[in-house]
Amino acid sequence: MTPKRGLAVLTLAAAAAATMTMTVTPAEAKTGAASADSVRYAWLDSCPKKDYTIPCGKWTLTLRSGKTVKLADARVNPRQANGKIDKEAGTPFAVSGDGRFVNYFKGDKLVVRDVNSGKVRPLPGGAAVLPRGIGQTDVDTTLSFDGSLVVVDYFDSAEKLPTLIVNLKNGKTIKLPPANNVLSFSPDGQHLLTGRTTDDNVTEFAVFDADGRETASQVVPQIVSNNSPVALANDGSTVALVITGASNTSRLRTYDLASDTVSDALPLGIPKDESAQRIYWDPAGTLTLWTGRNSKDGEISSAVKRTVNAETGSTRKLDSFTTKNSPWTWWLPGE
Repeated sequence: MTPKRGLAVLTLAAAAAATMTMTVTPAEAKTGAASADSVRYAWLDSCPKKDYTIPCGKWTLTLRSGKTVKLADARVNPRQANGKIDKEAGTPFAVSGDGRFVNYFKGDKLVVRDVNSGKVRPLPGGAAVLPRGIGQTDVDTTLSFDGSLVVVDYFDSAEKLPTLIVNLKNGKTIKLPPANNVLSFSPDGQHLLTGRTTDDNVTEFAVFDADGRETASQVVPQIVSNNSPVALANDGSTVALVITGASNTSRLRTYDLASDTVSDALPLGIPKDESAQRIYWDPAGTLTLWTGRNSKDGEISSAVKRTVNAETGSTRKLDSFTTKNSPWTWWLPGE
């Protein structure tokens, strides 16, 4: 994970004054009262060191209610494969698409926290512990929309370690081919879109179901492989993607894996000074787009959430945030 990879640490100025901060300790994590709250963004603070910055403080959740929750049990600085702590790096973190669950390292174990109840539990089986030779920055995790599935993707140089799909409901773990990188969950969590570079140096998309069976695969056109973000629909075949050309004008296309066809481009109703950061289908079949705006120093300083009409490209704003401070890294729901 790199600093400021995702759209996160975003704060509405109007809500900032009313924000309440609390620190959740491991003991308190077991007794939180249930509510309908969810994560707006998760972030790590930034502290200066010489002529650069390093992560500091605690992993923090800013919730839609306006509360700010500091996670006392979430590791901030990762342990490397040699056992040393890298104090200039941050640990991986993930937020479910609905904002109800977060995934992080508690000590040396990967855990999932229910944001509302505060319950924290390690991934089942051996998935919570990293394989020998893998450091905490050599792994990436992704949660399904409802947080019931966790992808654990290892970055081993030999590409021998399989990607794990961990089902938190039944405790089962499914293994996917090591070369396949996770690109998107379908909103119902029943399909997973992956991509890999073949020996012919072309990109192949493959879709796996919740049992790890490959249901579709296709060597995709360059217009699909060379653009992002992408999102897989519940049918396990339709992929939405954003095309951004040299003019910085964003357009929407869909790609059908089954027929290997790309739709005509639709102009997206977003300003040219915004760049697409994340796109996804929600369980109701609505396409949602997150965009970001850069500040004068080149960092993304604000974000906008919109629904997108997949047939026309028209958009409707749902939410927007503006960066209050300069965080080291931050994450949106679904990242």
